[in-house]
Amino acid sequence: MSSIYVVVEHFKGEVEDITFEMLGKAKELGDVTAILIGNKELAAQLGAANKVICVDDAQLSEFNPEAYLKVVNDVVSNGNPDMVMIGNTSMGMDIAAGLSIYQNMPLVAYAAEVASGVITSQLYGGKLNVESSVSGKCIVSVISGSFPADAGRDGGSPSIEDMAAPDLSGLNVKFKNLIEPEGGDVDITVQDVLISAGRGIQSDENLPMVEELAAKLGGAVSCSRPIVDNKWLGKTRQVGKSGLKVKPKLYLALGISGAPEHIEGMKDAELIIAVNTDPNAPIFDYAHYGCTADLFDLIPALSSKL
Repeated sequence: MSSIYVVVEHFKGEVEDITFEMLGKAKELGDVTAILIGNKELAAQLGAANKVICVDDAQLSEFNPEAYLKVVNDVVSNGNPDMVMIGNTSMGMDIAAGLSIYQNMPLVAYAAEVASGVITSQLYGGKLNVESSVSGKCIVSVISGSFPADAGRDGGSPSIEDMAAPDLSGLNVKFKNLIEPEGGDVDITVQDVLISAGRGIQSDENLPMVEELAAKLGGAVSCSRPIVDNKWLGKTRQVGKSGLKVKPKLYLALGISGAPEHIEGMKDAELIIAVNTDPNAPIFDYAHYGCTADLFDLIPALSSKL
């Protein structure tokens, strides 16, 4: 049976869904060991693992890419697993490449499916799938939303092993403080209905029609990262890994392609409807309903019906 190590990702005292997704998939493939850094109290939530290795130190209370890489490398060197699974997230990407170098193990990134000997990766925002044949040990960074998180929320009782942190003196990177966006006029995390605008909206001059539709549906306007980058809407309206996680009853995505970082923030919505002229847009892999009509024809038609 394969030995699989899963690097636990947590933030502000909560285990991230990507961790449970990886634990569930790893459990299908072999014997699972979770690497928990900096917050031992979370070990009780990792019942899908056979064992949890806890590494704690004052310098590990907040995520530090240099320190976390040292810890993961130390644990992997000690355990010699067949596979290491890491989230393909902003935190995970800070660890995976360096670990690949230190361990001289191949890294398969953007993984959306993991099977024995074959790993499928999504490239170019999910528009191209690439299969990698893997023999021997490897590191896999997994795209959030690839596997059901519930499969990793097992109520088992893993053995817990404490492991001393490696020498963390002389770190070049130091955590100073966490900067979070200030509250906006609307809290999109508590809305039942979200009308979300993406790059396909083309211009901020077209946002009023989105706002009108949202008002008629009794909801609020949210957006993908390109809208915030263009300063058409504020950061508090952004859905995704670098924005906010939302779980509305209805999520209507207008002109959003469906990059993994965006999917991570809205995949748990009760009903997802996507509108995109590209029939191969990744957002359709997650939507319950999809429409390839031009949104500039569809939005006014919907508003008039409402």
